[in-house]
Amino acid sequence: MAGNAKKSNNVQFRTGARGESLAAEYLRRERGFRILAHNWRNPCDRREEIDLIALNAGMTVFVEVKTRSAGGLVPGYFAVGRRKRKALGRAVRAYLSGQPSTLSAYRLDVIEVELGTGQSVIRHFENVGLFP
Repeated sequence: MAGNAKKSNNVQFRTGARGESLAAEYLRRERGFRILAHNWRNPCDRREEIDLIALNAGMTVFVEVKTRSAGGLVPGYFAVGRRKRKALGRAVRAYLSGQPSTLSAYRLDVIEVELGTGQSVIRHFENVGLFP
């Protein structure tokens, strides 16, 4: 049983990493973003992670990537629930505390990557309501 759980976690990790890679490439090529960091973790609490941090038109963009298989029951956008938003908020505050005080424009985007047998589908949701 433990072996199956470990195998499942490895598959999920590879799937998530693939989705994050596809999302970063999409942001770079299709949207002109500059990727500043992949999988940034809060040095004080390593559980708090930001999938991608990017720069677009002078704005810092924190990106949560949700990777799903084609035909998944819950779209990635809706998988960013209240608990995840709170954790993201803490991680973003930790990241901002280490940046120059001149950094004032930022937002949260969610990218849903749907992996299928053919071409992957990427949906980009900008300025998701996390910050007041």
